[in-house]
Amino acid sequence: MRDIGVTTDESREKMVSQTVGEPLVEFAGESNPYIDYHRNDLLHSLQHMRSDAYAELPFILMTQVKELLFRAVHYEFFNMQARIREDDVVGMLDLVPRATREVELVIKTWDVLSTITAADFNGFRNHLGTSSGQQSYAYRHVEFILGNKSAILADAHANNPDVYPQMLAALNGPSLYDDVLALMARRGFAIPQDRLDRDWSQAYQPSGAVEDAWLQVYAEPVPENDLYRVAEALITIDDLFTQYRWRHFVSVQRILGLKPGTGGSAGVGWLRHVTELRFFPELWSLRTRLHA
Repeated sequence: MRDIGVTTDESREKMVSQTVGEPLVEFAGESNPYIDYHRNDLLHSLQHMRSDAYAELPFILMTQVKELLFRAVHYEFFNMQARIREDDVVGMLDLVPRATREVELVIKTWDVLSTITAADFNGFRNHLGTSSGQQSYAYRHVEFILGNKSAILADAHANNPDVYPQMLAALNGPSLYDDVLALMARRGFAIPQDRLDRDWSQAYQPSGAVEDAWLQVYAEPVPENDLYRVAEALITIDDLFTQYRWRHFVSVQRILGLKPGTGGSAGVGWLRHVTELRFFPELWSLRTRLHA
């Protein structure tokens, strides 16, 4: 971390009087405070092309953008979960708009990536080796906090001591949805004990009793019902990730057809399967039982 100093309202007012309102343009050393704060020099040094294919650079950049956004998304979900554990539902809901906008930005990366043609991608695909997006630990953290647990996919990071301990903690801890169900239980809803105390490393399985509890919540679909607002926030998040996975599936099919993936998967066959995933299944199934 580079020292950029600290300013105050008073020091900024004094600076404006000295610059007559014009931007600062002279700095000591070989950098400036904006670069030193954001470390953009380091950020822009991380795009290393391995081929001479024109489309490789936008591919790398959009992938790195996704990685940063996944970190941002996880940060929001982590804090939403912390607030739910403290029964701070209002605080949790305050974070939802930014979280959903961030997921929407992740989806938008496919608008750029889908412009890479099959010929473009084949120009550098061999240089990917066995690299695959499934190896992203930032994305895996998002999947785990939303409840799609997999010990096998967590073990993809077993050789990385900077990542694996946090990955195991996420695997073996409750998800955001698990904590929402615990909140409902504290509010007096009949959440089964096997949903409140289970092996958190296992992917969540639907429960008829949980669906019944949510139906009680949906009996009052009004803004004053904070659990109803939580449910609608969760299904919006689930919806957005379904859109993300679908865009991924269609974009890869457009570029690769039925070729195997670089990381050992069946390519679009694997992606087609994951488009059916829903993080919060009861919030989808209860729609069939709703009536006017």
